[in-house]
Amino acid sequence: MSIPPPARPTVDFTVRQAFVMDESGDFGPPTDLQVTGGRIAAIGPDLPRNSLDVDLSGCWLMPGVVDAHLHAVTHSFDGWEQLNTPYSYRITETLDALRRTLAAGVTFVRDAGGLDAGVRDAVAAGLSEAPELQVSVVPLSRTGGHGDGFLAGVGRPYPVDGMLPDYPGRPPHVADGVDEVRRVVRTILRSGADWIKIMATGGVMSAGAGEFPAEFTGEELTTAIVEADRRGKPAMVHALGGPAIGQALRAGARSIEHGLWLTEADADLMASTGATLVPTLGIYAHLAELAATPGALPAATADRARAAGVALGDAVRIARAAGVPIALGTDFAHRDHHGHNLTEIAHLVAAGLTVAEALVAATSAGADLCGVGHLTGRLRVGYRFDAVVLDADPSDPETFRSPESVGGVFAAGRPVRPHPRWPMSRC
Repeated sequence: MSIPPPARPTVDFTVRQAFVMDESGDFGPPTDLQVTGGRIAAIGPDLPRNSLDVDLSGCWLMPGVVDAHLHAVTHSFDGWEQLNTPYSYRITETLDALRRTLAAGVTFVRDAGGLDAGVRDAVAAGLSEAPELQVSVVPLSRTGGHGDGFLAGVGRPYPVDGMLPDYPGRPPHVADGVDEVRRVVRTILRSGADWIKIMATGGVMSAGAGEFPAEFTGEELTTAIVEADRRGKPAMVHALGGPAIGQALRAGARSIEHGLWLTEADADLMASTGATLVPTLGIYAHLAELAATPGALPAATADRARAAGVALGDAVRIARAAGVPIALGTDFAHRDHHGHNLTEIAHLVAAGLTVAEALVAATSAGADLCGVGHLTGRLRVGYRFDAVVLDADPSDPETFRSPESVGGVFAAGRPVRPHPRWPMSRC
């Protein structure tokens, strides 16, 4: 006998007298917003009374945040902990991390590696309270490249860099040569991936030292992106800098992840192809802070982390000047970080975006990147009411560094984090 998923009832209501974010990222004068069947039915002053009125005067209402680069299944940088944690425990902690991420105001997540299609589908079925998910399942890596973990002397995949051992639903992801790249991409797609994630360069926490040469040949990289496109799936490409960025863009990459050492020529090419930059600033700021503590990171990693700290924000300024779309992504992969995703908005402002531009990056830009910009990411009539209630003024970027600034969160019209003014009897 099949057991139906739990019901997710919604109630029709009208938000009264809130400062509502418009599509430019600015907030207008106090107004009303009516929600019917989980969707926005009307926005304007003095709307007719609904079955429930919620007074949000003095509060700011913005769309739910889209985190376009998260590792929800990773909770520690400690390889031994990852190796010794039962998979069932890891998934249970992942569901808790997703719950905290939703409560922080993130209503949509594009997972950048580690989370499988089963979790996505369970969340969609209402079995767990979490943001809506898109998954890349595993990142395409090459032997010895970023994401190719191993246990020395055994030759078995080892979960460094936040990666997990292979299991059903999370297939092997290391490939060398055009034919093997094509086969592995097909295997990842078979597992249910929404995106193909490609490790086109090393990362700050990769083994070894030096610059960031392209990890795949141009033919391998093109094969991966074209094969994904044949199945209607886009490619997100991890690339810190160097020739891999141009190779990926010319092959049709939908987004460049990190892009720390993005050049003006790269940005011009991005603008011409319509690709989006997901800069993940906060995680590099954190690593740069760790590098200042002797012994906190391996020597080579600490050197790269310090260099990343110096370059932090340059790519955002270059991309902005070229007209490249920028979307928020945190790259969070630690239990201490999950649930603090809105801090990335403050990092985007520090990198040179206006607050309004950072709020667009955190909402509609991410929704557009993920192909759901017609459903969410905007407070527009007909859209799902995915929204964050702020109790502090968003014109001050420090608002987003404080979790207490978020007073309430709605997902498809449901108060998943009820604001104190929401009648608790209606939760």
